Amino acid sequence: MSYIFLLTLLSSIVALTVGLIKPSIFKRIIKVIPKRKTVAIVCSTVIIVSFFGIVITAPQVEKSTDNEVASIESDAEESSQVNEVEDIADNKPVTITDDQSRPEAQQPQNVQTTQTEKTTTNPTPATQNNSEYEYYSVSSVVDGDTLKVNINGTIETLRLIGMDTPETVDPRKPVQCFGKEASNKAKELLTGKNVRIEKDSTQGELDKYGRRLAYIYREDGLFYNKHMIEQGYAHEYTYKTPYKYQAEFKASQKSAQENLSGLWSPTTCNGDTTSDSTTTSQPSTTQSTGKYYTSSYRTSKYYYPASCPDWQNLSSSYLMAFDSLDALLSAYPSRTLSPQCQ
Repeated sequence: MSYIFLLTLLSSIVALTVGLIKPSIFKRIIKVIPKRKTVAIVCSTVIIVSFFGIVITAPQVEKSTDNEVASIESDAEESSQVNEVEDIADNKPVTITDDQSRPEAQQPQNVQTTQTEKTTTNPTPATQNNSEYEYYSVSSVVDGDTLKVNINGTIETLRLIGMDTPETVDPRKPVQCFGKEASNKAKELLTGKNVRIEKDSTQGELDKYGRRLAYIYREDGLFYNKHMIEQGYAHEYTYKTPYKYQAEFKASQKSAQENLSGLWSPTTCNGDTTSDSTTTSQPSTTQSTGKYYTSSYRTSKYYYPASCPDWQNLSSSYLMAFDSLDALLSAYPSRTLSPQCQ
């Protein structure tokens, strides 16, 4: 406001000077030529009013300036306190002034320091590894019980424990019955898959051919060794000493036998895979329709499950096939299980 009065004061002095020297110049503004006396009175009045206006507003300017200075000093003090808190958090030496030694000045500093300490002492949670097992990619499938696996850049051959599939690649033997089916099933289950390897201390590390002995599991949890036996693609196989899952694998084989699965079916190998797959004779349709067999000859005493190959020694003239044991015993209640099948 004081600037307006100051500007008015200066303008009035200029107007007074011009009006006294050449009053005709005002004709351009007010359309008439004022008298010098009139110019003197008007300009003097404006000069006096402007002067008093400047005097009245001058203390307000000083007061505002004082407030601004106080505000700047307050900001500087707060900034100094924040810097001191940061120095404390960083374990830097701090110089405490008399004002800061007062409890009132230290209280905000303590609060900020506590907050800083809470922020810097929170521990970072450790990253947990959710992968419990290590898996390796299958490089190739040799046959149903042998495969090659890439273990950390090295291709190793695995011979699977507790199972034996019909031969397909042994140069000393012809392709055995159900060998191609077992090999194709292995490729279906393992090609392009990752597997987990489990060792068995009862069997040692390697077989006599230098192959690593192991059980394998797919990433989806499929226990391959057991699955192949259970589905009738492999025999349970014990080499010299019992292995970890022997009882479990034997139970799987028994289930496959009872269900005539895979190589246990009379239409495939009837459990005997040692014969050449190209020359294996297939049982007749009549023989393969039942799961239990007996002879109708009057002196016959025994019955034979399909898993027992001795039933093929029965005379075809008297051979009787039944879908279940109950049906057989209903027709021939005196029949008992053949000792060769026990």
